Amino acid sequence: MGNQLRRPPAASMRRIAIASCAGTTIEFYDFFIYGTAAALVFPKVFFPALGSAAATVASFATVAVAFIARPVGAVLFGHYGDRLGRKRTLISTLLLMGTATVLIGLLPGSASIGVAAPIILVALRFAQGFAVGGEWAGATLLTAEYAPKEKRGFYGVFPQVGPAIAFALSSGTFLATSLIMGDSNEAFLDYGWRIPFLLSALLVAVGFYIRMNIDETPAFKAARTAAQAADAAPKRLPFVEAVRSQPREVLLSAGSLTLLFAFFYIGTAYVTSYATAPGGAGLSRPVVLGVGVGAAVVIGFVIVFAGVLSDRFGRRPVMILSAVLGIGWSLALFPLIDTGSAFAFAIAQTVTLAIFAVAYGPAGSFLPELFAPRHRYTGAGLGYNIGALVGGAIPPLLAPGIVASFGSFGIGLLLSFLGVIALFSTLALKETRGQAMAHEQPAATPQADPIG
Repeated sequence: MGNQLRRPPAASMRRIAIASCAGTTIEFYDFFIYGTAAALVFPKVFFPALGSAAATVASFATVAVAFIARPVGAVLFGHYGDRLGRKRTLISTLLLMGTATVLIGLLPGSASIGVAAPIILVALRFAQGFAVGGEWAGATLLTAEYAPKEKRGFYGVFPQVGPAIAFALSSGTFLATSLIMGDSNEAFLDYGWRIPFLLSALLVAVGFYIRMNIDETPAFKAARTAAQAADAAPKRLPFVEAVRSQPREVLLSAGSLTLLFAFFYIGTAYVTSYATAPGGAGLSRPVVLGVGVGAAVVIGFVIVFAGVLSDRFGRRPVMILSAVLGIGWSLALFPLIDTGSAFAFAIAQTVTLAIFAVAYGPAGSFLPELFAPRHRYTGAGLGYNIGALVGGAIPPLLAPGIVASFGSFGIGLLLSFLGVIALFSTLALKETRGQAMAHEQPAATPQADPIG
C-alpha cells in the first residue's frame, strides 16, 4: 500500500456517491427555488412600489446577495471542514439552508409588513448563500477523497449532478403549483409560490438522516491522525494557509469557473424572467418552467458524460472546450430567445445549460485535486465561490440595465468576455488527472463501511 489510503469497496463507493448527490440536490433545490421565485414572484410581492423594471432589478439584487455571502461561508465552513471534519460541517450547512428556506416561505409580503419584508428577505437570502458557500467543497471532497484516482472524474460528478436535479425539482414544483392553480395569478402570488419553500422541510429531514450516517473521509482521518501523532496543532488558519501557499490556484480556479456560473444563472433565473416578461419573449410561465425541467434532464446527462471524459482526456481539455463553445454561443443566445418562439427558447436554454454542464462535470474533481489536503476544503471552496460571485452574481444583476441601454445582444458580449477569462484561466492551471489525493498523508488503518 505504501502511502496510499485503502480504497473502499465498490458498493460503499456507490453509497458515498449517492449520499453526496442527495445532499447537494437538497441544498441547491433550496437555493434555486429562490432564483425562480425572484424571476416570477418577488418583484410583485416584495417590491411592488418600484415599478416593473426597478422591481426586477431589486429582486435580482437580492439574488446577488447570496453570492456575496458564498465566499464568506466558504471561509468559515472551510475552516471547520479542514479542522473538525467534512461530516459535521455538511450537517451544519444543510440545517442552516433548510431553516432559511422555510422562513422565506413563511415571510409576509410588503403589503402586510411594509419595508421590513424585503429587509428580512435579504437577511434570509444571505443565510442561504452562507450555507451553500460551505456546501459544495464538502460534498465534492466526500467523493473525491474516497474515489480511486483513475475514476475520480466519474465519481466526482455525483455531487455535481445534484444542482441539475435540484433545478428540475425547482422548475417542476413551480410548474405543478402553477398548473394546479390554473390562471389564478392572484392565488399564485398570494400563497402558491410559498409551497416549494415549505416543502423544503421534508427534503432537509431526509438529507439530515443521510448525512448523520456518513463517516469521515479517509484523507481527513489520516491528516487528523498524523497531527495527533506529531502532537502538533496547525500553526495557521486554513484560510491563511490556502491564500499564502496557493493564491494562484485560488484565483485561477475562480477565473476558470466564471463562464460556467454566468451561463447557469443567466440560463436559469434571468432568462426565466426575460422570457415571461411582456417586453421580452412574452412566453407563458408554464411553457418556460416546462422547458426548464427538460433542460435540467439534459444537463444531468452532460455532466456525467463530461466527468467520464475528464478521466480519459484530462480535466483541462474538457473545461477548455466548454469555454470555447461558450464564447461563440453567447452571441447567439438572446437573438434566438428574441424570436418569441417556444421552440427557439427551448433550444437556447438547453444549449446554454449544456455548455455549462461540460465544464461543471470535471470541476467536481478538478478543484479538490488542485489543493493540498491540509487546506483543501477551504481552498476549493474559495475558488468555487469567488467564481460564483463574479460569474453568477454580476451578469444577472447587470442584465436588465444592459438590455435597456444596449439591447439583449449586450448581454451576449458580456458573457463572451467572461468566456475569455475562463479560457485563459483554465489554460494557466495544471492538469490534475490521475493525481493522488492523499500523497501527503501516511497509510491509513482499514476503514469501516463509510455509511452505515
